[in-house]
Amino acid sequence: MPSPGQVSPEVLEIITTRAVSEIISREEFVRLLQSGKKLRLKMGFDPSRPDIHLGHVVGLRKLRQLQELGHQVILIVGDWTAQIGDPSGQSATRPILTHAQVMENAESYLRQFFKVVDQTRAQVVYQSEWFGKFNLANVLELTGRFTVNQFLQRADFAKRFADQRPIAITELLYPLLQAYDSLEIEADVEFGGTDQKFNLLVGRELQEKMGKSPQQCFMMPILVGTDGVQKMSKSLGNYVAVDEAPVDMYGKLMSVSDEQIIAYFEYLTDVPAAELAALAKDLAGNAVNPMESKKRLAWDITNQFHDREAADAAQAHFERVVQDGGLPSEMREMDITAYGGQVTLFGPPEAMDGELSGSPTNMLIHLLVAADLAKSNSEAKRLLEQGAIEQIKQNGNSVKLTVGSPVSSLEAGDVIRRGKRQFVRLKLS
Repeated sequence: MPSPGQVSPEVLEIITTRAVSEIISREEFVRLLQSGKKLRLKMGFDPSRPDIHLGHVVGLRKLRQLQELGHQVILIVGDWTAQIGDPSGQSATRPILTHAQVMENAESYLRQFFKVVDQTRAQVVYQSEWFGKFNLANVLELTGRFTVNQFLQRADFAKRFADQRPIAITELLYPLLQAYDSLEIEADVEFGGTDQKFNLLVGRELQEKMGKSPQQCFMMPILVGTDGVQKMSKSLGNYVAVDEAPVDMYGKLMSVSDEQIIAYFEYLTDVPAAELAALAKDLAGNAVNPMESKKRLAWDITNQFHDREAADAAQAHFERVVQDGGLPSEMREMDITAYGGQVTLFGPPEAMDGELSGSPTNMLIHLLVAADLAKSNSEAKRLLEQGAIEQIKQNGNSVKLTVGSPVSSLEAGDVIRRGKRQFVRLKLS
């Protein structure tokens, strides 16, 4: 394991500028980095969900870079705050969880976290180690160090206050609790996205108030999702999960907007900056096909989380199925024996409901849900209305399936395709 010390100008440039939005204070961070001290690098996570996506990986890669220089990652599992949920009642992504649910999510999260961060150079700690001992006197002592006016400077609080929308008192505690985490583990640097700036600064201020060295606040940019508009989020469906199968990971990355190609390369790969600058120039001047650049990007990231063989196979699958319009070499199968072999004519009684009872559309909706191509009848109907479902017959002919359109039959041997990447072949037992 390397010992922290002098950092070359080239490495320092990568650490402090690539995939970095802001460092407070950059000068102090650089001084610490070159001081020879083994820095304690803090990142916390709320285990209200069991998985992570490439948006989280931007920060994890930065932690790994600093680990390679000999520094120590301290990962804080927010097991105590996760059991509170969202006190404002505005967020469906922060439900109240039992301790067992929190621990199950944390285990899944950590397994994915260590696909990027070196586990041998990381320490995992749980908030409950200190908050489990908190009493009312501790809470009052902590809250007494800040004012409500300070907290109303946070953008979302300020907007809700101006709009006369409620702000739960418990919500004001979250930044304080996160700040106390920094105090407890003696963090030298805390990492987070730009949306965490206020909370990171509260931690820095609390450490100073308690006579400790203030942590440096290291903020990474927010990764835009595959829709090219909003930040990557599972709830928005524009995400690429760390645990995606190779074919799905590659396929999702191929849907990244052309405008985000360079950002994805910068934030998620080690392609040299000079090469990226040349690529950006070529893309802007239409000197290179964006499709080829995305294939390189998708291959690189798929290789990181799987291996070269899996990345090669995923690329071959994409070229065969998406670019050439062929079928995948392997796909899921669904037995339609219970439907009488022709879905439009027969079906299990439970499929018959409402005014569509017994109709081809009703049977098609039921089949899409049963084939796991849609999560619900309403989603299946929406997919049909959007023209996202295609029938590919054994002779190679294909037809879009829509609500109310005449369908001769769906038979064994036919393939049902949703979008570009999901296929199910129908069969008889």
